[in-house]
Amino acid sequence: MDCEKKYQQAPEPKYECLLFDLDDTLYPLNSGLSVQITKNIREYMVHKLHIEESAVPELCLSLYKNYGTTMAGLKALGYNFDYDDFHGFVHGTLPYNLLKPDPVLRHLLHSLPIRKFIFTNADKAHAARVLARLGLEDCFDGIICFETLNPTNKSSASPDEKDNNLGCAQTGPVSLGEAALVGACSGGVNADVMLPKSPVVCKPFEEAFEQAFKILNINSQRTVFFEDSVRNLQTGKQMGLHTVLVGTAHRTKGVDYALESIHNIREALPELWEADMKSESVKYSGEVAIETSVKA
Repeated sequence: MDCEKKYQQAPEPKYECLLFDLDDTLYPLNSGLSVQITKNIREYMVHKLHIEESAVPELCLSLYKNYGTTMAGLKALGYNFDYDDFHGFVHGTLPYNLLKPDPVLRHLLHSLPIRKFIFTNADKAHAARVLARLGLEDCFDGIICFETLNPTNKSSASPDEKDNNLGCAQTGPVSLGEAALVGACSGGVNADVMLPKSPVVCKPFEEAFEQAFKILNINSQRTVFFEDSVRNLQTGKQMGLHTVLVGTAHRTKGVDYALESIHNIREALPELWEADMKSESVKYSGEVAIETSVKA
C-alpha cells in the first residue's frame, strides 16, 4: 500500500479566527475610561456643534441607540464636522493612564493558535493607544476600526450619500428643535418620522460586519466574536458568528457564552486550545488508529 494512503488528514479546527471588540472588552468597564468618553462626546456636542446643553444627554443616548455611535447619529441629522476633529476631541484628553499592562491577557492571547483581530468602532489612534497601555500591541494580526470601515471619510455627506438618506439630506443640522430630535430618535415625539440614514458605517449594523468579513477573508461560521455590547453580538449571531458576551456571566438572546472577564476565555472555550493540540500532528497513521485500543 502506498504510504500516502496509510495516513489521514487531521480534521480542520472548529474555529479559524477570533474577533475582539476593544473598549470595555479587553479592559473592564470600571476602568473609568468609558465614562470620560461619554463626557467628552457631550462636551463636543455643546461646544463644537452648539446643541442646547439641556438636550444633549438624552439626544446623545437616543443617537447611540439608533445609529450605533453618537457620531453616526449626528452625521445622519446633518451636523457638519470633521471626523478627525471629533475623534481628536473625544479621545485626545482621555486618561489612558487608567489602563494598566495586562500580562495575564497578553499570555492568553499569545497562546491562542488562531488568527486574532480587533473589531472596533473607534478610530485607529485610540485603538493603538489602548493596546499600547494594555501591553497588547503585538497580540493581534490586524485592526478593523473607523478608518477601515469608512475609508473615504469626509466632513460632510457626498451627493451619493445624500441620495441614500431616507428623506433627509441636510448638509447642516435639521431644523427641528432638540426636543423634537430626541423624540423622533427615541420613538416618542414625531415617532412616525422616518429617521435619516447615516453615512457612517459602524457596528451594530450588518454592513460593518460584511465589510469586516470581506477585508479579513474570514468564514463567520468558524469565527468567535468577543464583545461587551449585546446588540452588537446579536447582529454578529445573525451573521453566523459564535458570540461571547464579556463583562457579565449572564447569557441573553444571541449570546453563546458569557464571561465575567476576558480572562475567563480558557475556562469557557478550552476547545480553542484543544484545536491546536490536535493540529500538532497534522497527519496520523490509519493503521495505528485501528490497532490501538482506547479506553474512555
